[in-house]
Amino acid sequence: MDFLDIRIIDIVDIVLVAFLLYYVYKLVKGTVAINIFVGIVIIYGIWRLTELLEMELLSKILGGFLGVGMFALIVVFQQEIRKFLLMLGSTNFNARRRFFNKFRELSDDTNTSNVISAIISAAKKMGTSHTGALIVLKRNNSLDFVKNSGDKMSAEANQPIIESIFFKNSPLHDGAMIIEEGLITATRVILPVSNDRKIPLRFGLRHRAALGISEKTDAVCLVVSEENGQISYLKDGDFVLFENLEELSQIIVKDLS
Repeated sequence: MDFLDIRIIDIVDIVLVAFLLYYVYKLVKGTVAINIFVGIVIIYGIWRLTELLEMELLSKILGGFLGVGMFALIVVFQQEIRKFLLMLGSTNFNARRRFFNKFRELSDDTNTSNVISAIISAAKKMGTSHTGALIVLKRNNSLDFVKNSGDKMSAEANQPIIESIFFKNSPLHDGAMIIEEGLITATRVILPVSNDRKIPLRFGLRHRAALGISEKTDAVCLVVSEENGQISYLKDGDFVLFENLEELSQIIVKDLS
């Protein structure tokens, strides 16, 4: 039987398509685009079914819709496509070296946890004093395109240094701080601001900037509100909910691992 004649290349083809669909789903998960993605998958499945059943009229209508709809998808999924291409184009040789060098600082889970603990402790203290802060934690995508807008530095990311940078009278407190591999690599960074009109009005420029950078890259952000001292965590262009700071710490460790 012909349908049982499966080649190795066919299995590879199916695995690659499954991987691509899974990655696309992860890319749009938690955003409004996920509903559009699911709708497209359903329409495509119906189209293939109508072709199989030789329903020519409906098949041609759905086929034409999917063909013309590709141009609309580019507009609808503009942010997701940009993020995907940015990830592919990011050259991060340091990350690749860390993958092979397990004994390097911060490739160890304990060191990573210590850095995150210091960041959380600093955020908690700044929240108590209503000191505004915006901390960007780099993951895989390069952040050089925003680092150039601020002041470059190389300092250990510990609680006293983080608090002193965001101190209200500090010349470095305005803008975002970028942390890479446990080091503060830039301060006073200007981030792209999200244009999403669905953001509640109670969130200010810091939150919009955090949403903006998390939409365009895979970086995660920690924001301390200057108005109420509330700590927010943002990832993939959305707010991540947590019950307490211990849970937040676990989420960040998982995201950075």
